[in-house]
Amino acid sequence: MVDSWIFSDGTVPASLTAALAVLRERIDAGQLETWLASSRGRSLAVITNTERAMVMLLDDEDDPGEHAVTPGAAGRSKGFILTNGQHDEYPDEDTVPLADALRIVDHILTAGAPPGDTTWSVDR
Repeated sequence: MVDSWIFSDGTVPASLTAALAVLRERIDAGQLETWLASSRGRSLAVITNTERAMVMLLDDEDDPGEHAVTPGAAGRSKGFILTNGQHDEYPDEDTVPLADALRIVDHILTAGAPPGDTTWSVDR
């Protein structure tokens, strides 16, 4: 069975498709950090600068988790603004293009795991 997911602010999406739409709306509105929690205690984070995104998947609140990467990507990107106002910068290798991030999130929400064609860095 696939997990059910809610946004960290308590928003319960009507469906998994609606969850992705809510995420897109939040990004379009300038909310660049979004966390979702699953019915099994997992957390999924998307932090974006609207061009690239850090996508993290954690098994529980004590898990350092794993994050989607773009092996071999050169450069760094700024503009990852966290909810607490902190401005982060990440190597492009540690992030993925936003379109890929949305595809990854969609797959995790619907299948329970990242797509097989993505690369992840395990931070555990």
